[in-house]
Amino acid sequence: MKTLYLIRHAKSSWKFPHLSDFDRPLKKRGIREAPLMGAVLKQKGIQIDHILSSPANRAISTAKLVAKELGYPSKDIEQIKGIYHAYVSDLLKIVQTIDDQHTAVCMFGHNPGFTDLTNLLSGSNIFNVPTTGVCCIQFEVDTWKKVAARQGRLVFFEYPKLYRDD
Repeated sequence: MKTLYLIRHAKSSWKFPHLSDFDRPLKKRGIREAPLMGAVLKQKGIQIDHILSSPANRAISTAKLVAKELGYPSKDIEQIKGIYHAYVSDLLKIVQTIDDQHTAVCMFGHNPGFTDLTNLLSGSNIFNVPTTGVCCIQFEVDTWKKVAARQGRLVFFEYPKLYRDD
């Protein structure tokens, strides 16, 4: 069995108009919510073999904050340029090339690709994966190459608003 955790980057800041989209940092809310969702995963007993991330500042920052909560070394996060603003077909190809030694993988990236990929893989009908949303999809396969449309089962869909008091 293979398990994929698709995690959209945390809330980013538009406070710095001179920065490119790629370089936008997390805003304070994002810096709070990324560790929160990492703690939710830890509480669920999630153990990650590997983390992949878009190299965009807001995605890799989110990945590092979640990784810290899970006890995963941030130096081992694999940054993949192709995740940044990827189409769903490109994201699927990335998933299908994950090394088979990994059974539980987190991938950090962006919408609309992550919502589209969740729906494609699991047959779900999620309208929008919000910032720092986590979609856990399991596949009854022995190799990532066999991951395909509607072959996964959405195990859970978590997001910060479920855990905030506001």
